[in-house]
Amino acid sequence: MRRITLATVALSVFSYITAASGQVAVTTYHNDNSRSGTNFKETILTHANVNSTTFGKLFTYTVDGQVYAQPLYMPGLAITGKGTHNVVFVATENDSVYAFDADSNTGANATPLWQAAFANPAKGITPVPASDVSCENITPQIGITGTPVIDQANHTLYVVAKTKETSGATVQYYQRLHALDITSGAEKFGGPFPIQASVAGNCAPNQNGRVIFSPLRQHQRAGLVLHNDILAVMWASNCDNNPYTGWAMAFSASTGEQLAVFNDAPDMGVVSYECRAGIWQGGAAPAVDTDGNLFVATGNGYFNANNAGGLDYGDTILKLTLTKPAFTIADYFTPYNQDTLDDEDLDLGSGGLLLLPDQPGPYPHLLAQAGKEGTIYLIDRDNMGKYNSAGDTQIVQELPNAVGGMWGTCATFSGNVYWGGSNDSLKAFTLTNGLFATSPTSKTSHVFSAPGTTPSVSANGNANGIVWTMDVSGNAVLHAYNAGNLTQELYNTTQNATRDQLGPGIKFSTPTIVNGKVYVGTSSSLAVLGLL
Repeated sequence: MRRITLATVALSVFSYITAASGQVAVTTYHNDNSRSGTNFKETILTHANVNSTTFGKLFTYTVDGQVYAQPLYMPGLAITGKGTHNVVFVATENDSVYAFDADSNTGANATPLWQAAFANPAKGITPVPASDVSCENITPQIGITGTPVIDQANHTLYVVAKTKETSGATVQYYQRLHALDITSGAEKFGGPFPIQASVAGNCAPNQNGRVIFSPLRQHQRAGLVLHNDILAVMWASNCDNNPYTGWAMAFSASTGEQLAVFNDAPDMGVVSYECRAGIWQGGAAPAVDTDGNLFVATGNGYFNANNAGGLDYGDTILKLTLTKPAFTIADYFTPYNQDTLDDEDLDLGSGGLLLLPDQPGPYPHLLAQAGKEGTIYLIDRDNMGKYNSAGDTQIVQELPNAVGGMWGTCATFSGNVYWGGSNDSLKAFTLTNGLFATSPTSKTSHVFSAPGTTPSVSANGNANGIVWTMDVSGNAVLHAYNAGNLTQELYNTTQNATRDQLGPGIKFSTPTIVNGKVYVGTSSSLAVLGLL
């Protein structure tokens, strides 16, 4: 079978795609496929001007639902019939994708440049009510949750939408892959494409010895991944409500054809039909290395991969390659206490993965990750260590309970990795000669409420590093810290609350910082902050 390269990604600080004007485009979750979370070409925002006197909320756009997906950004885009704009893209749980002018909401820009609405209540097409999945984690409805991804070269935005469709007494649930023209919002390639899949196994839902993808049960939470004409999409569940399993699928970005399907826990023998092991990562997209390997972390579920013929990978970090029509497991790491993590709902896969820039020493290719337990794992991507029941001595480094539980992703800048654990301070751990310091180099005085925060960084090369984070309890609060010293808070939106107050916060909210502005999604709006 011919090998399909999933991605070829440079892990340098200049791995962004940029427009001809030199402005930065943010086309994927956390800025790049290594999930660094850092914009190294932010020339406008500095330590000197990010303060409540000169920086604040500029305007907001109202949208039709909650914004769980990270906003994306394209500069200098020619919109059909509306001229050239810097554009910010927003997806909502009401199954809408918006394109807004990124710099102004006045005049003709007061309304969207375009809107693609996949719900149509008049025809019985709606997002899925939370009650239909017996889960209130996302309420009142579930539509688009995972962050879309943009192919700048072919002007296409890819997104997965979930719908409930009623015709008389017949009710059906669908998930569809949409490929939208970013200049107009029009569907491309003959889409949308209904998502269907099955694999051999005995886990539920099951028909004749095959595990069936359930559009109702499976939750598309993790961000989408794109490179070299391959689109990868992952699924987990709502509230761990059975039956469900963890799915990964690959599609052709130019045709929508399904190329490969993978299930991470298809076959538990006689143990249970509830196989689980969803791929959700607190909303983070999987990461991809320079050899085209895809890295994902799985949640609670059965694990037997250490046994001969074992196919189940609960609470595991997987290294996947793609050979049509299947993914192949190239390597993996499973913590020694996987059973405890599973029994106590301490998903390893609640946290996303960071692929670090090449390091000196014997392990140049490292990844960093932490889950609900708050243990930081530093793993050699070339030899991940698999499973050792006696302890995790086979990996490069482990820092037990170093941070509050992670429901998101860390970020890296200038030798530091930033972690925003639940009910914990934002912490910076310095990486030296391929190893983490065993205690934080600096941390914030502010403690972030559950479920913690996913930091993002803006900088101009190695200068003016700023760590941006969200606290989402009650009204969302945006914080900005000196990346070199987290005890120095530069700004937060409560310092001038009358002017800068944001809407109700959304779990796992990740800000986008680009070209002098910060874009923040809330329960019903997109807020735009910048120099006043």
